[in-house]
Amino acid sequence: MKNILESPIITEICDMTANMYRLGWDERNGGNISWLLDEQELAEYLDLSQVIRNIPIAFDAAELAGRIFLVTGTGKYFKNVTGNPQENLGIVRVASNGTELELLWGFEGGALPTSEFPTHLMNHMARLKADPEHRIVMHCHPANTIAMTFVHSIDDREFTCTLWQMITECIVVFPDGVGVVPWMVSGTNDIGEATARKIKDCRLVVWAHHGIFGTGRTLDEAFGLIETVEKAAQIYMKIAHLDIKNTIPKEQLKALAETFHAVPREGWLD
Repeated sequence: MKNILESPIITEICDMTANMYRLGWDERNGGNISWLLDEQELAEYLDLSQVIRNIPIAFDAAELAGRIFLVTGTGKYFKNVTGNPQENLGIVRVASNGTELELLWGFEGGALPTSEFPTHLMNHMARLKADPEHRIVMHCHPANTIAMTFVHSIDDREFTCTLWQMITECIVVFPDGVGVVPWMVSGTNDIGEATARKIKDCRLVVWAHHGIFGTGRTLDEAFGLIETVEKAAQIYMKIAHLDIKNTIPKEQLKALAETFHAVPREGWLD
């Protein structure tokens, strides 16, 4: 059996969490990541028949029964993942009853998955319907994106169009747009359901005054989506109080999308 601490699964998540902490996106224990793993690949590192303990969850995830996830722990700091992945991360399988997780590795010392794991599971379910190759849900707190929700309309279309007009690459990187959920209490099934309703049609959802969810087939894809939104939001926050003299017209955004074979959300540039 190979050493799981040397696997790409663990090394990649350690690199990612360290970088996100360095960027200031995941202060203290803020933020969380879950990764739908390939069972065959994982079997090279773990005996998947050995369950360490069962963990109840306040959500029926029967639709994902048998699926295995790497997930960050509740109350855990991203800055500590590299030094102690066994305590700050866990690999869990959704039990056949859908309301329990089977711990296969990690979460040493009695640690538990992020309190927002039900929200992650809802969003995995929604994205898998849209893209069977989907694997990642990533949540963090980038400052400019959050700041933008205080001074800009949080209508999905209006918020997205402003981001598209901030940087040339935005409409190419996320032509499917950004959904925005008005402020709600986090860690509840209600906010998870609201997020899943938006994320079925796009890979990014902003939580007003809180943070952002990015999804993708790889860690890099989800990170890159969030990174691009955050850069666009940073530019907006630098100029929002000024007299704007120039912008990228919507007709030019359409031409840009056509050039790069991107398909903008239908009707959003009308």
